[in-house]
Amino acid sequence: FFFWAKRKNTPTKEEKKYNKGTMADEETFESGDAGASATYPLEAGQIRKGGHIVINGRPCKVVDYSVSKTGKHGHAKAAITALDIFTGKKLETISPSTHSVDVPNVKRLTYSVIDMDEDGVATLLDDNGETREDLNIPQDLEKDVRTVLDDEGEGIVEVLAAMGEEK
Repeated sequence: FFFWAKRKNTPTKEEKKYNKGTMADEETFESGDAGASATYPLEAGQIRKGGHIVINGRPCKVVDYSVSKTGKHGHAKAAITALDIFTGKKLETISPSTHSVDVPNVKRLTYSVIDMDEDGVATLLDDNGETREDLNIPQDLEKDVRTVLDDEGEGIVEVLAAMGEEK
């Protein structure tokens, strides 16, 4: 026994055939980027030392990787030790080697530093001539950047970007 209920204002097949809709009826979707995801899946057995992995929602660089033999229940386990690429914190995870883990899309962007204010906020220039003033120089590098700017007038920095964060 099946029960169908027709919703109010739902067009019939005939109405759909002759009413193609207007532009105002179409849905619009907005995107902040070209559709690239912050992460992609990869089998844990494919992760290598020096590669990247997401552990506890943080992008990390793998510093140690080992695989245990298959046990009584048949899955080899991958033990992965990694460092958070932004904080340097050591994180570890264990996963069956055939299961998928998230890998962050990591980008290295090169900018010219043309100025830095007293708060450590740098004025950066990219290859297209666009400037940005929203990046703080880490305190341990601030002195070096000021020295280069005073001597050379400008310097080059690499910005690491992953999962919406930059350093």
